Amino acid sequence: MHPVTIIGAGLGGLTLARVLHVHGIPAEVYEAEASPAARAQGGMLDIHDYNGQHALQAAGLMAQFRAIVLDGRQAMRALGQDGTVLFEKDDDGTGGRPEALRADLRQILLAALPHDTVRWGRKATGAHPLGGGRHEVTFADGSSVTTRVLIGADGAWSRIRPLLSKAIPEYAGTSFVETYLFNAETRHPAVARAVGDGSMFAPAPDRAITAHRERGDTLHAYVSLTRPLTWFDSIDFADPAAAATRVAAEFDGWAPALTALIRDTDTPPVLRPHYALPERHRWERTPGVTLVGDAAHLLAPNGEGANWAMYDGAELGKALAAHPDHVEAGLDTYEQAMFTRMSQADDETSKHLEETFGDTVPESLLALMPSHQQSH
Repeated sequence: MHPVTIIGAGLGGLTLARVLHVHGIPAEVYEAEASPAARAQGGMLDIHDYNGQHALQAAGLMAQFRAIVLDGRQAMRALGQDGTVLFEKDDDGTGGRPEALRADLRQILLAALPHDTVRWGRKATGAHPLGGGRHEVTFADGSSVTTRVLIGADGAWSRIRPLLSKAIPEYAGTSFVETYLFNAETRHPAVARAVGDGSMFAPAPDRAITAHRERGDTLHAYVSLTRPLTWFDSIDFADPAAAATRVAAEFDGWAPALTALIRDTDTPPVLRPHYALPERHRWERTPGVTLVGDAAHLLAPNGEGANWAMYDGAELGKALAAHPDHVEAGLDTYEQAMFTRMSQADDETSKHLEETFGDTVPESLLALMPSHQQSH
């Protein structure tokens, strides 16, 4: 089989490269970032036993994954706006969603690939067909590469997607504002007690505060607001203190231990608008190219994006390995299964959410959770 060209060294692209490597198929990954340490990789990920862990098993990396899991982080609690604990669930070691830092997960995937697999500092700017399933990808540095098997693993604003689909992500109506508190036990003890040992969420119909405890006494918060983009345009995020004050004002009257996650942030608040592709996004089979992860099925955050991206990568790698002399058969097998899988994913997310929380959570509270709202 010709080498597989993968655009994007996120979790989906790297999982694909690793599964191909396991099956003896060469891959080359082109990544816009200058190096593995070029930027922070985000916070915690819960890797689910029905998708993300299956991908890691296919990649032969479960032992490495277990070594980076942060024990106790599956504990979760819901708080009312006054800080009252509405429900709580300890991490008893039986949960199916162990937590790890995204950066650590990316590193074990990188370490499991030949050292020259990823070509750093190669930002794709476009791609066009050459006929016969071949494509040329161009990069911002003026270089280009010709491919026989091209995979877009380059996220929401994929440069490869236009080869297959005219769909463009649209604003989903919600945004996160991301904050951090460091050395929380000593500098912010009330907040640390409120968050607990794992994750905490305090929901309301059009806003919520979610936080989780990371490694090294760090609290990482996502403040969710259902607002138009024009509302956020009125906030000067170049002035961190003013931005934090303005966002915190949306939670006036809430418990100080909750609003301190915003007001006392140790990092500038970062706005992260949510975009989504149309539901059940799909395309006609196009020779020599396909998509994985957000490039294929971008959804507003619901706790599943990284897991499904990794699962996509693993399933595509296995499909190509199963059809070494018939690339198109492998691509078609993957796509048809992926289209079906993702059309069912919303219902599955809802089911697993309810199974996770059991009967402890009143339906009225569950309905306030953004991920539950998105799955109905």
